[in-house]
Amino acid sequence: MKKIFSLLSLLFLSISCSQAQKTEFTPEALSSKLKDVKGQEISFQEIISKHKGKTIVIEAWASWCSDCVKNMPKLKELQAQHSEVAYVFLSADKTNEAWLKGIEKHALVGDHYLMEGGMKGSFGQSIDLNWIPRYIILDKTGKIALYRAIETDFDKINETIKNIQ
Repeated sequence: MKKIFSLLSLLFLSISCSQAQKTEFTPEALSSKLKDVKGQEISFQEIISKHKGKTIVIEAWASWCSDCVKNMPKLKELQAQHSEVAYVFLSADKTNEAWLKGIEKHALVGDHYLMEGGMKGSFGQSIDLNWIPRYIILDKTGKIALYRAIETDFDKINETIKNIQ
């Protein structure tokens, strides 16, 4: 019985740690290159720096992701409530074509970047991307205020934005 309890405790601890909220990005994540809509490479650090002084909502998504598409009305509502916030979309699409069509089809307003290798690429791994849509919120100094939120966490997302404004 003690062994079973110990194993369950260890399992719970490892799951809890893997879901932990981080407070800063790894150097690997910051130096990772993404592609903008013009096909130019830009580092994740440069993307963050571009919006310094603003709260940033980052959404990892893909045009093929049904949960992402279903969540678009909530995202647009969030944008309407918080128009002063910068919105950055990181796509896990496999092709430029699908990505650019998805931006246009869903009329996504914000800055758009394509993650090389999608969710399983080096950048996706460096930000612990295991589910989309995934939201990360940065405060006005570029520090992580919320590291892991998904489509069911919009109350938490909204509350975080209000608290750091």
